[in-house]
Amino acid sequence: MALPSSSAQADQPTGINDFANHVAAQMDDFAHATDIAEEAIARDLEEDDSASEPEDTDGDDESSSGSSTIRQYSMINSYRRPSYVNPGPRGLAIASSSVPERSFLSTSARKRNYLSKREREAVREDERSLLRDNNLLLPKHPRSGSVGPATRIGPKTSSSILRKVRSTPDEESGGYEDASEGDALLGADGGDPDQPYGGLDTPKTINKKWNEAVAAGKINTSWKRETKVLTKSSAPMILTFLLQYSLPVASIFTVGHIGKTELGAVSLASMTASITGHAVYQGLATSLDTLCAQAYGSGRPHLVGLQLQRMLAFLLLITIPISIIWAFGTEILSLIVPEKETARLAGLYLRVLIFGAPGYAAFESGKRYVQAQGLFSINMYILLVCAPLNAFLNWLFVWHLGWGFVGAPIAVAITENVLPIALFLYVRFIDGYQCWGGFDRRALKNWTPMIKLALPGLVMVLAEFLAFEVLTLSSSWLGESELAAQSVLGSITGLTFQIPFPMSVAASTRIANLIGATLAVPAKTAAKVALVASIIVGFGNLFLLSLLRNQIPRLFTPDEEVIDLVAKLLPLCATFQVFDALAANCNGILRGLGRQEVGGYVSLLAYYIIGMPISFGAGFGAKWGLWGLWAGPAVALGVVSLIECVFIYRTSWDRAVEAAKIRNAAN
Repeated sequence: MALPSSSAQADQPTGINDFANHVAAQMDDFAHATDIAEEAIARDLEEDDSASEPEDTDGDDESSSGSSTIRQYSMINSYRRPSYVNPGPRGLAIASSSVPERSFLSTSARKRNYLSKREREAVREDERSLLRDNNLLLPKHPRSGSVGPATRIGPKTSSSILRKVRSTPDEESGGYEDASEGDALLGADGGDPDQPYGGLDTPKTINKKWNEAVAAGKINTSWKRETKVLTKSSAPMILTFLLQYSLPVASIFTVGHIGKTELGAVSLASMTASITGHAVYQGLATSLDTLCAQAYGSGRPHLVGLQLQRMLAFLLLITIPISIIWAFGTEILSLIVPEKETARLAGLYLRVLIFGAPGYAAFESGKRYVQAQGLFSINMYILLVCAPLNAFLNWLFVWHLGWGFVGAPIAVAITENVLPIALFLYVRFIDGYQCWGGFDRRALKNWTPMIKLALPGLVMVLAEFLAFEVLTLSSSWLGESELAAQSVLGSITGLTFQIPFPMSVAASTRIANLIGATLAVPAKTAAKVALVASIIVGFGNLFLLSLLRNQIPRLFTPDEEVIDLVAKLLPLCATFQVFDALAANCNGILRGLGRQEVGGYVSLLAYYIIGMPISFGAGFGAKWGLWGLWAGPAVALGVVSLIECVFIYRTSWDRAVEAAKIRNAAN
């Protein structure tokens, strides 16, 4: 990335320059992630004496066809697996690099795709749908038995309709010798109307039609299509995020009805666990997004299991200092929090949570293992079982058995150990076991590339979450009631964020795929749909929180003072819901465009240079209390939304497509 000129730098404060340079260094580490991963897998391949395993093909390997344009415009060229972390109320998407078509580490001369069969089928289905929308392919469901326009005009006329516009000649082929060859483009063979898609939905045919249609400029999309794609892609993720976030919120729900001291303590403990433990695990585990993808495409899928073992060993080692911090949580928090009883209860929560830390680390590593195989729904299935179990255990221990406050962390610790067990059972008996090659001593060495990839992820995750979690810590200096109210407000805004953030992840993937296929106009349409959807969701959250501002707090606590504080502050939190949703989706669009560094710079500037000083100045300097603390994030989110919307509006989408063409040519 180009750095500002020296004259420009001289006009800026030194602190901001240093901060920006540090972030740029982290971004640069991400840019070289693929090279580091290839180095790691190359070492493993040198030490691996097993034979190359058969590739998971689905019959779409056209390498033997001799056509250099078979995948020239395929969305598979820039397919990005959704990568994100969610250790607390704020999710963070990790912009994974585009998936290359060829693994340079392959032990075979054949092309080896990093994508699983499911992912390749999903990409092909997207291409098939767009071909159908643009009348370049017959419908999926044949209508031979109905008397309608398609039946009356017959297959020959249907074929002529599909041939309304001829494509331009392929540049590499040097043109076509006669009209009959040109008619082969865009469906000269209309197919059999009695068959799904006219019987022309084989992988080779779809790839051929797709490339010819894109080259001829005949692929466009509609708001209806992009709305359907966004809804279908984001709905499972929204459910997954809500279920995962319900794990810590269940404790706040349950303990909050004991008293406001307990409510503040559980929130303080959850914040501490998130920053010092959960965010660390998730940030470090992001390196598996690259390492497992490289291992999956190496020709020896069992190396994915090796990467899992290596990361698990690393995270278990990291658990030692994390456990020490949690074990002395009471003493550490007593130095920061003025209320000693709150610090004592929070420390008790953290000490019990130590028993769930290994399970949490195992689950975060295991998630990346199955995602490398394209198995993204497993997490949702597991959480559909474990989230209700966690809620039941909280009720059972805290209220039914009468264990009180300590019952909440016990329930969480049990759930965190059940999660990896459930994941193991799914992999062992249902799907995902094919990449496990057994325990391997090599997991105890070759850690350097993994750590190089893990540290930048850790820095980015902590930088994102500290800006919001510091509100909980700061509110403890305002009093018990304010800390309890902050616990409720943080939980509510965290829940509402679990809707627009998954939408941004889905939008990012869709835009990246369309840009990779050199479809600038459809990508722009997808971005517009994402922005409008985020505004609708934001206003929906605003309306809901404003309407129920007096009822929602009672779900968390019976304390009237806390309820009154929350009810007064909810209108402010409701107001910035629109900016929150808009900022999340703007960041998603920037990731899809490959300009995630812009979102990173803007967010860090807004949160730390603008938002945090406003929070402390208004909250403590002007003595506005919680109003002042929440004013900072509200202003910061408004700044992020404004700057990123302007940047996206002024972005050259054609330039993004040209960059995609260069990447495609390199592959």
